Amino acid sequence: MVSERCKLAVNDVFKKQGLHLTNIKLGEIEILEPVSDDKCVKLKKALQDFGFELIEDKRDILIERIKNTIIEMVHHSDTSIKINFSDYLSQNLNHNYTYLANIFSKTQGVSIEQFIISHKIERVKELILYDELNITEIAYKMNYSSVAHLSCQFKKYTGLTPSYFKKLKMRRLEPIEEIGSLKVY
Repeated sequence: MVSERCKLAVNDVFKKQGLHLTNIKLGEIEILEPVSDDKCVKLKKALQDFGFELIEDKRDILIERIKNTIIEMVHHSDTSIKINFSDYLSQNLNHNYTYLANIFSKTQGVSIEQFIISHKIERVKELILYDELNITEIAYKMNYSSVAHLSCQFKKYTGLTPSYFKKLKMRRLEPIEEIGSLKVY
């Protein structure tokens, strides 16, 4: 579940099944009553109709919790990321980071670090497109040691520098009267 709409849809599915949610957040729900096997099958089907999946395997649940914790921290946190991700994951998920890293890479085919970097780069792209922060402010917000570090990682993952990515965005937003005229970049 990524948005409030997703949460509302999931809540609606559970209500239609006669289940009452006590807590609903990114990728996790808590319900008051036990769920029978028959109701569980119906619930899975109803969730699939909305494009959701009910995860029951403990390892799969842990993987989803790792992903959701990273997504929440990178995409939905308003504060600067100032904590080491390995410490943050260990604290929030109550597992040794080495265990989390091993299980994640075995099941996902990428390391937690690669997953984090790809989400950070996606968030940086978003922040560039919003055009509210400059590259230095974005580097600080996303906890890069320097603008050079951000630029190097951004180029490695996208093939573009952040400033060139920003220029491409600006090119797409040309005034109507200038479209079609020859420009040298």
